[in-house]
This record gives sequence, structure tokens and C-alpha cells, in this order.
Amino acid sequence: MAVKGLKVNVSKTKVMARGDGDESVEESGAFVCGRCMRAVPDGGRGDDGLDIGEGVKLERVDKFCYLGDMLNAAGGADSAVVARVRSGWRKFRELAPFLTTKGPSLKLKGQVYSACVRSCMVYGSETWAMKGEHETRLERAEMRMIRWMCGVSLTDRKTSAELRERLGVDAIGEVVRRNRMRWYGHVVRKDDDDWVKRCMVMEVEGTRPRGRPKKTWMEVVRADMQAKHLTANDALERARWRAAIRGDGGQPG
Repeated sequence: MAVKGLKVNVSKTKVMARGDGDESVEESGAFVCGRCMRAVPDGGRGDDGLDIGEGVKLERVDKFCYLGDMLNAAGGADSAVVARVRSGWRKFRELAPFLTTKGPSLKLKGQVYSACVRSCMVYGSETWAMKGEHETRLERAEMRMIRWMCGVSLTDRKTSAELRERLGVDAIGEVVRRNRMRWYGHVVRKDDDDWVKRCMVMEVEGTRPRGRPKKTWMEVVRADMQAKHLTANDALERARWRAAIRGDGGQPG
């Protein structure tokens, strides 16, 4: 790297090993990511770090924000979902003077919300191995925002589907599924020697710990395809695949 004129910023370099962390998710923290300048859970471990020589030690962490997505040493999407929900609320409050006023139409509010707020909440979700609790957390945050934009409360007894229809937005869980399947189709159509596709089908060697294995990203994708009656071969036809995951018809198989 030095030959090419590149230099690693040691102060921003962290060390994280898969399996070192736990699955607990903190709701608050003071560590600010140098990339996105947003507060994320502090992932410091408080040990001596990794000595790489010449008196330089790299900090060991359990969580690390990389390009806006929160990576967790324990795997899974727990930390990422918490960080994205927090980011979505920050953007919503920035736009609250517009989104919560009675002047603009609900359809216009829905368009601004989809483009500016929800896009923050689902950033990086294409690669999350999502569980039901993750989708519930996203939906709970979204419905609080939607009720606020519509000027209704829980005591008004309005259904979530009715409020989404007023704004013209889809459920955030469905948006995440579409994004995930779109990314899967993009990777499947790559050449077999492409490193992204090779990583997708790679099998990690070693023994598994006791208990039920953690849900993998491919398991989530297979469940998505099964729900829409799709197969991996269907993804090879880009136009039909996109139409099928959007529900526009032309569903294969």
C-alpha cells in the first residue's frame, strides 16, 4: 500500500473478530462514527488491543460502523437495525416542520417520507439476515412516524393499512424484502468467478456451536422466494424477476 501512496489511518482502524461479541443490543451510546457522523452504540471492549509492532496497538471492538452499516462481531442484524432506526428518527425530526404540518397533502408527505426518511431506515438492509423481531422494530418505528404525519393517535382506532394508504406508502417490511430480492437477483446474474457471488455461496469451515444455528441471509432469501413462488433460475431473467418481486405481474413459474 505504501508503494501506491496509500497510508492506513491507525487511529480509525479497529480489529473485530467474528464470534467475539454477544447478541445484546444497546439502545444508547456515545460513540460517533467517523464515516457517517452519527451516534452509534459504543463497541469498545476495554482490553489492551492488538499489538502490530512499532508501538502501535489497534483497538478491539464488538461493533463497528462501516460505510453507515453497523457490523456486529456476534453476527446478525441486531445492531444494524437499532442504528438505522435511530438514523431514521433523526432524519424525521429534521423534516418534522414539513411532515407534521397540516399544509402539504398526505400524498406529498408520503413521497418525502419515502425518499428521505425510510431510505435512511432501510440503508444496507439488502444484506441483513432479518428475523421477525427486526421487522417488528422497523414497523413499530415507521407506524409511529406515520401516525404523527397523519395527525392520528392509537385511540383513533385507525388501521395501519388505512394510514399507509392515505400516504401512498408500502409497509417497510415489504420494502426490505423487495430490496433484498433485487440484490439477490443482481448477484445471481454475475459471473461465477465474481468474488461477490463466490462469497454468497461460500461455506464456512469449522464446527458449529450447540443449539439452533443462527438464521443466515440465504435462509431469509429462500423464504422470500418461497412466499412468491420463485426459484433461483427465475432471477436469471432480470425483467421478469423485477416484475415478480414488485408484484407487477409476469410472475415466473
